[in-house]
Amino acid sequence: MEHEHSADRPYLKKVVGASMAGTVVEWYEFFLYGTAATLVFGKLFFPATGNELDGIIAAFATYAVGFIARPLGGIVFGHVGDRIGRKSLLQFSLVLIGVSTFLMGCLPGFASIGYWAPAMLVALRFIQGFALGGEWGGAVLLVTEHSPNDSRGFWGSFPQAGVPLGNLLATIVLLILSASLSEEDFLSWGWRIGFWLSVVIVGIGYYIRTQVTDSPTFAAARERIEAEADSGYGLVEVFRRYPRGVFTAMGLRFGENILYYMVVTFSITYLAHRGVDTTRILALLLFAHILHVVVIPFVGRATDRVGRKPVYIAGAALTMAWPFAAFPMFDTGGTATILAAIMLGLAIHALMYAAQPAVMAEMFPTRMRYSGVSLGYQVTAIVAGSWAPLIGAALLREYDSWTPIAAYILVAGAVSLGAALVMRETRGASLLAIDEEDMRRLARERSEKDS
Repeated sequence: MEHEHSADRPYLKKVVGASMAGTVVEWYEFFLYGTAATLVFGKLFFPATGNELDGIIAAFATYAVGFIARPLGGIVFGHVGDRIGRKSLLQFSLVLIGVSTFLMGCLPGFASIGYWAPAMLVALRFIQGFALGGEWGGAVLLVTEHSPNDSRGFWGSFPQAGVPLGNLLATIVLLILSASLSEEDFLSWGWRIGFWLSVVIVGIGYYIRTQVTDSPTFAAARERIEAEADSGYGLVEVFRRYPRGVFTAMGLRFGENILYYMVVTFSITYLAHRGVDTTRILALLLFAHILHVVVIPFVGRATDRVGRKPVYIAGAALTMAWPFAAFPMFDTGGTATILAAIMLGLAIHALMYAAQPAVMAEMFPTRMRYSGVSLGYQVTAIVAGSWAPLIGAALLREYDSWTPIAAYILVAGAVSLGAALVMRETRGASLLAIDEEDMRRLARERSEKDS
């Protein structure tokens, strides 16, 4: 009997819940920062220059610090997680990001302590990003390694739905605060409440994660690693043995990552610059996030039925077309039209995003899977999502036109389309079979070395 099928459905649902709980919490905090970078941090933590976009660009630069820290977290957590397991590191990452987010809510502004304010903001943002870098790989592997071969795309998509759920939660909190407080009160203390609330949801997420264990697939792989001292694991090993998997994962991630941050973060800046009221923008994003949460599991199911590759190709191709429809829709200023553009962007994003846990898990053997998926997913964020809102704001300031921004998104989509065209179709793959093939490769190398 394959270990992969040993998780019964009720326990599998508990594993999905544990994975999603942490993902919702951590992305609530991560996206709270992204939204606050546009609405608050540019005004509060940086000196006034006379141009509002300058403060927003400076805030987005600190936003990028979190993305730069993510691959470092992915490398460290991935290396250790391939050795000791997924669960314990997931609990640690949850506490780390909760503490750093709470402390962000306690920081005084530039008017009180000068340049110490952005310096401390950057330090906490780095810690937050480091913790999140370890979170995603562990969360999706906890689910995919427990999932049956024929429905891994479906179950693996649920942690992905936790991301827009966290974003939804952050948007609701900021929407309530910005709508119920005066702008002066919101800027002076109201925004801090969202960051302090992290303590409550971190406690809930941590408790749920104590209720599950690592998968039998991982337990079997760990026994083999301990029995065969030269089998290896971690960063160097995954680059040496599975470079194609790492670079394909990076390519798949590139356009998806840029599209998401242009839709959910830069669109706030663009619409505000065009005179759309902030509360209305947040309300529209709220509805769009609900759609995103609902669509992701359906796309995950589709990848089990028709394959990972055709779904991903469709998403990447549509990414290239989206900005040329969306920005003219934004420029109309009409509520329904703006909402349609945002929803369309997130539906296209789901075609790529839902498939990633299954696609990336099926690229690597268990002994180096945490390292492989964390590298493929997190390293890309340095050159993709981290700079996307910053590049968008800089292009808007320079040209006051959406055309260069659309060209940027088109190129990003083309990169992911290329990766999707060359990736192997892995629908229905057995993780144990992948591990056994990996062990056979090691055995052949040993016999060649001995002879």
